[in-house]
Amino acid sequence: MILGPKQAMSQQQKQLQKLVMTQQLQQSIQMLQFNVDGLQKFLQQKSLENPLIEVQTTLEHVPVIRNTSSRQVTDPMQYMDAIPERSQSLFEYLLDQVHLTMRATPLRDLVLFLLEYLDLNGYLKLTLEEAMAKTGASQVQVLDALTLLQQLDPPGVGARDLQECLLLQIENDDRAPAQAYLVLEDSFLDFAQRHWDKISQRYHMSLAQVQAIFDYVQGLTPHPGASFTQSQNDYIIPDLILEMAGSRLKLMPTKAGRPKLRFQQKYFERMAQSDDQAVAKYLQEKKQEYAWLKNSLQQRGSTILRVGQSILKHQHDFFTQATHPLKPLLLRDVAQELKLHESTISRSVNGKYLQTPFGVYELRQFFTNAVNQENGDAFSAENVKQQLAQLIAAEDKQHPLSDQKIVTQLAAQGITISRRTAAKYREALGIQSSSKRKRYE
Repeated sequence: MILGPKQAMSQQQKQLQKLVMTQQLQQSIQMLQFNVDGLQKFLQQKSLENPLIEVQTTLEHVPVIRNTSSRQVTDPMQYMDAIPERSQSLFEYLLDQVHLTMRATPLRDLVLFLLEYLDLNGYLKLTLEEAMAKTGASQVQVLDALTLLQQLDPPGVGARDLQECLLLQIENDDRAPAQAYLVLEDSFLDFAQRHWDKISQRYHMSLAQVQAIFDYVQGLTPHPGASFTQSQNDYIIPDLILEMAGSRLKLMPTKAGRPKLRFQQKYFERMAQSDDQAVAKYLQEKKQEYAWLKNSLQQRGSTILRVGQSILKHQHDFFTQATHPLKPLLLRDVAQELKLHESTISRSVNGKYLQTPFGVYELRQFFTNAVNQENGDAFSAENVKQQLAQLIAAEDKQHPLSDQKIVTQLAAQGITISRRTAAKYREALGIQSSSKRKRYE
């Protein structure tokens, strides 16, 4: 084959730079997107898949706060619409059972004490030693109280780890396979790692029987209190907390916002004694996953805290002045300051909350565009809404301001917006039109 002058073969080396979205990178991004509740559930799932990981979460000293809408209710006749529907929490459900089934005794008081240390998934986040130190009770008394707590509904509540949680559910289920409890009690690690040949030989069971136990356990829940936890629309758990001492502001992460991972060293050392190469490879992979998760968790917490500190700096007047004015602030402003991508800032503020002495706010609320420039001063949309609300609050109720009159009065203050924008802001504040605000008394 003869090649023409334009068909000459040549060998060239090109260097291309591409971002490979690995599974770990995807999960790292996902961890930043999660709110506190989603993060804890994600880590609990990881602990189910990796026997070397133990998740330590706490809600102690962290407020679980009703999440009311940011829409302001200015019409007194609308207040009933702003009251969210009430659903029974896990704590209330357990409390009802205690009062209905137990007499008023010191032992019941211990059960009530332990209830205070259950997390939203129903796990007891207090050791027996800590309970003894806090109450002055003996070990036998605390164990008796724990036994009573673990007999309450839903099955699995009061467990201190996943294994105990599953055992409690098996114990309360007459339909459980005959040897399910024994297998999970004595061979939990082998069962979790699917070493079914060992289990089959140890308990003289067929592989089909082991499979049946596995299928049954798959139907149990690792979160017995999940069905009672409050929905995101009703409750939020802050990621950051602001402490104020005069003009001094201190921003800190909440304990719930920074769950801890603990490496199961004893499990690792015990399994590392095996000469099986497959086991060695499995342990290495799970250990690397633990290290990656721990590092990603630290990065997530650090990023959210840095973003919060930047917001604190830019919106200092909001936190120190009684009127809480907001300045124009864009995602790219914080991204450039922290040398991060805008998408990272967006993930860091969506669904993340800051608790202050005067309320709880989603971090995204502190970002707002400038409406206009007047004498070098920028007005944020929130500033304009505040001014608009003040004008309506001071209006003559028999002759309320129309949207056009609001525009005119705002213009006199150096704020230029359209009538349509005024109507949009008024509706966002939950304020009715002038014809519906008119009163005749």
